[in-house]
Amino acid sequence: MVVYTVGTFDLLHVGHLALLEYCETLGDVVAVGVASDSVVNSYKPNVPVIPLDQRTEMLQALRCVDIVRPYHELEYVSGCKEVNADIFVVGEDWGSNPHNVEVESYLKSKGKQIIQVLYNSRTSSSKIKQNTISQSHNRNYRAKGPSQVRLNVDLGESSIKINL
Repeated sequence: MVVYTVGTFDLLHVGHLALLEYCETLGDVVAVGVASDSVVNSYKPNVPVIPLDQRTEMLQALRCVDIVRPYHELEYVSGCKEVNADIFVVGEDWGSNPHNVEVESYLKSKGKQIIQVLYNSRTSSSKIKQNTISQSHNRNYRAKGPSQVRLNVDLGESSIKINL
């Protein structure tokens, strides 16, 4: 059985790994569709941090993944057809958008399954990005804030002053 799932897979993390390992328990072949930057930008405010070719390469390196295919349009029927998916695994945010309804109808007509999974609450690419930005802002504030440290080093006739 071929299990197919799709996503951005930006900043690959343990939540992604848990999803892909779960997919591996459902069938013999795990196929992963990776959204191109233009697809991601059509439904999210920002494009991925990691370029598509690198996201693809990282997924190909995982032993729980057998097939990786980028997709460049926000539709899933062609991917299901291409990999001959028996099971399509989707996330908890799966909604009733036209492209979702279209693939559901297609899979139902072929006697295939859709399995919806909950996301791993421990992390997400968005949380990683937010933490990184927050840490960067905190570091900048400390470095430029009112409590600056002045370090004077006496080197005989020369001296160095460093403001931190």
